[in-house]
Amino acid sequence: MTRKFGWFLAGGLLVALLLAGVVSNFASSSPDGLDATAREGCTFDANGEITGGTCIAQREQAHQMADSPLADYGIRGIHNSALSTGLAGVAGVLITFGIGAGGFWLVRRREQKAA
Repeated sequence: MTRKFGWFLAGGLLVALLLAGVVSNFASSSPDGLDATAREGCTFDANGEITGGTCIAQREQAHQMADSPLADYGIRGIHNSALSTGLAGVAGVLITFGIGAGGFWLVRRREQKAA
């Protein structure tokens, strides 16, 4: 790996970590397109619970990973929501980077053996 590419990679990782750790706290809490579409046709109370109507969201269920440490865009056990969201974003970036780097390492190793 060239020195320039290493600095480029490190800079990109730093920017991704800053965005995930800081900017993620400013994301909109409004439902995204899929959630908004699933909620069409129902009425909701102040807590977001369905009170009437007919919509796809009435059939939603908790997913299998709902009790995982990184569920719901935060880290379970950290009660400061900004810190929890930021750390979950940083963890996500590091996990994704690690998986990607490992994949590239395996491909490169395989190519070197073939040569």
